[in-house]
Amino acid sequence: MQKGKIHSVESMGLVDGPGIRTVLFFQGCKLRCKYCHNPDTWQLQSGKEMDVNEIMKMLRRFQPYYGDTGGITCSGGEPLLQIEFLTELFKACKKENISTCLDTAGYGYGNYQELLDYTDLVILDLKHYLPQEYNELTGGDISFPTAFLDAVKEHGTSLWIRHVVVPNLTDDEEHIKGLGEFIKKIPNIEKVELLPYHTLGVEKYKVMGINYPLKDMLPMSKEKTTQLQDMIIDIVSKGSRKD
Repeated sequence: MQKGKIHSVESMGLVDGPGIRTVLFFQGCKLRCKYCHNPDTWQLQSGKEMDVNEIMKMLRRFQPYYGDTGGITCSGGEPLLQIEFLTELFKACKKENISTCLDTAGYGYGNYQELLDYTDLVILDLKHYLPQEYNELTGGDISFPTAFLDAVKEHGTSLWIRHVVVPNLTDDEEHIKGLGEFIKKIPNIEKVELLPYHTLGVEKYKVMGINYPLKDMLPMSKEKTTQLQDMIIDIVSKGSRKD
């Protein structure tokens, strides 16, 4: 029986996939995004150890609330760092007709095709579409999320794209246009959502004694985010109409 490291559980999430969902936040992440608001999820060694049976027992209690569209969403941290455990959990969920959603930055490794066999929806947090800018923003190597995205495209799994809009980093129109052109080439996109940068995680850095890279950055304007959202939807929808 596989065991995983879980940071926390949200029993009835409403924004992490369709319907009402139980959200498991996995422990561990190799990225160090400048705007990360969950530095307490970075270390894989932390968190509560849970096995699949324990989680399934919990999900059965909440299953009556899921209806036709809800289910489980595994988020993080980065769930792909615990891919064997994640795959076993999703297998168990599908046996009991519980919808499975993976909320990920695509920064892991392992047998993606086996995992995707049991995944109903992928929500991909697309940090950036250019290699150098991706590295500057996250400290990571874009080849990892590229490999994951290739696997999702090959498998044909339903896909939502999310992208955090940060003032002076990812909020200019040229960036959004380039991002839209990149996204519209992905065949199995169902939704694109821009998320405005916020400062809700800053206090965690103070408590943990970690320097926050964007400490003087103000939250992203919701009005401008809405304008950019309209722009990227227009670009992506035009691409899909051509297809």
